[in-house]
Amino acid sequence: MTFIGVIVEESLEDKSVLKEVKITQKKIEKATPEHKTPWVKQWTLDTIEIQDNKAKEIAKKLSNSLDSKHNWYADFENDTHHFIIFRNKVFYIDRSSKEQYNNATAYGLTLGIPDYQLDFSPHIKEWKR
Repeated sequence: MTFIGVIVEESLEDKSVLKEVKITQKKIEKATPEHKTPWVKQWTLDTIEIQDNKAKEIAKKLSNSLDSKHNWYADFENDTHHFIIFRNKVFYIDRSSKEQYNNATAYGLTLGIPDYQLDFSPHIKEWKR
């Protein structure tokens, strides 16, 4: 099964990991105050595909490649599982588990990532802080 996700190129210190994924779409957005990333002028959003047998390896590489000065996350999912990747921390989530999503969301909040950016959970409307 293929995993699909989006990576913000500007979130990566080491972009070489992008050579190991299939980029199916590239979109550039101007960084706005709502993004809360004043150190970048734009977000380059790469929609990616990763084969199931490479997903764990790519998640680890992404975790090690994310910006060490600013807190970002990347994620990709298939029908049953979701990788949510922070620097030096990877969550491998059963997509039916509200608790696992809540744990990943809570972790992102501790890093100072705005809650509206932590929108990966299908249970987002049920999220309570």
